[in-house]
Amino acid sequence: MKIDAHQHFWRYNSEKHAWIDESMSVIRKDFLPSDLKPLLDHEGFDGTVAVQADESLEENEFLLGLAKDNPWIKKVVGWVDLCSDKVEADLEKYSDTSNMCGFRMILQGQPPELMADNAFRKGVGLLEKFGYTYDILIFPHHLEAAIDLVKSFPNQPFVIDHLAKPYIKDGKIDEWAQNMKLIAGFENVNCKVSGMVTEADWNKWTKAELAPYMDVVFEAFGSKRLMFGSDWPVALLAADYPNNAGIVKDYIEELSEREQADVLGITAAKFYGIK
Repeated sequence: MKIDAHQHFWRYNSEKHAWIDESMSVIRKDFLPSDLKPLLDHEGFDGTVAVQADESLEENEFLLGLAKDNPWIKKVVGWVDLCSDKVEADLEKYSDTSNMCGFRMILQGQPPELMADNAFRKGVGLLEKFGYTYDILIFPHHLEAAIDLVKSFPNQPFVIDHLAKPYIKDGKIDEWAQNMKLIAGFENVNCKVSGMVTEADWNKWTKAELAPYMDVVFEAFGSKRLMFGSDWPVALLAADYPNNAGIVKDYIEELSEREQADVLGITAAKFYGIK
């Protein structure tokens, strides 16, 4: 089974999606399953993992509804406020919902210190209790705090979204690479090979420019802890779906068939419990 491990759906709303600014006009519209399915079919993907884009409990219901109506949406990564005193009740609400596999509380806009906050860590501990995964969305300056977090929860399955958003456009790699190698030392941490084109120059990125960053994560994590994600439709800011998928497909073509299968579906299926 080939799985796109990271993409989004939304009915565009200027208030709800205020992060989509003037420079992102190409994605200021609805993106729904009927828009994605032909793209998945063209690239040979059997299913997808829909990840929250709006930080609300309503977002969970929206995505779960889409998954119910479209069986190829294999799993949903929803949202909860891990710092809330109501988080246990929120998590328990979805415990009988087979499509809800995990959660993401967006950290990229928060200070790294939040990952050491007692309330946040209590919430992460509850993810483990209910058997949920956690998607870590951060920038490189968050990595040291993330390393401490994953070390503190050795039984919690984590996945780093978008290679922790390295500063590709600026050509910065050394400090990021060092910390990615450190966090990869924890076996409970996976990584999504996704979101690279939007961290590069949207108008003139090249595969050669992205390759050194993939070199780092492939060496650090190995194919069994890496999964492809398109980050559609956000990636449309810099590449259409075939070109975006082609970045990873071309990079892995010299790997063994099994290693390619890991990256294109097996790792995601194991991590998110897709059968």
